[in-house]
Amino acid sequence: MSKRDNLEALFLKHGFDDFKWIDPKTIVVRQWVRLKCVFGCHEYGRIACCPPNTPTVEQCERFFSEYIEAVVFHFEKNLEKPEERHAWSRTVNKRLLKLEREVFLANNPKTFLLFMDSCSLCEECAGARVECKNKRLARPSPESMAVDVYSTVKQIGYPIEVLQDYSKTMNRYAIILIE
Repeated sequence: MSKRDNLEALFLKHGFDDFKWIDPKTIVVRQWVRLKCVFGCHEYGRIACCPPNTPTVEQCERFFSEYIEAVVFHFEKNLEKPEERHAWSRTVNKRLLKLEREVFLANNPKTFLLFMDSCSLCEECAGARVECKNKRLARPSPESMAVDVYSTVKQIGYPIEVLQDYSKTMNRYAIILIE
């Protein structure tokens, strides 16, 4: 059984069956994504894994260039109330952390997870990385690492669009960088 086959068996064991392998060099990193965080996100400066508590855009690009394999995980969800998003994200991200740990233990020391949404592991975030209560488990989202999720997932055939209301299905994405 190949390394990918073994990893895919782990993904399925954890209930993740909607994923695609990608070359991390195809992850689109853009300055505009960071500026949307700075000028438009209510979580800016309030979440320990979001800007300004994340690397610069240039450091993010360099980080992705150090990998040769990654997996994008796709999650679809309809929520009746927008405030339900963080509870759902917290549940999925905790499951993803267990998967990340198993991928690491399968002799993949560079494994690193990007959550599908802002961290939200804690009900109330400390707001600064140095004060984070879950330093070992907290992870950034792709957007907080300046990833243009729209361009990145469109090039591998995944659906994504700007939602105009909460009655539409959300398409969210997590990334595990492996090697």
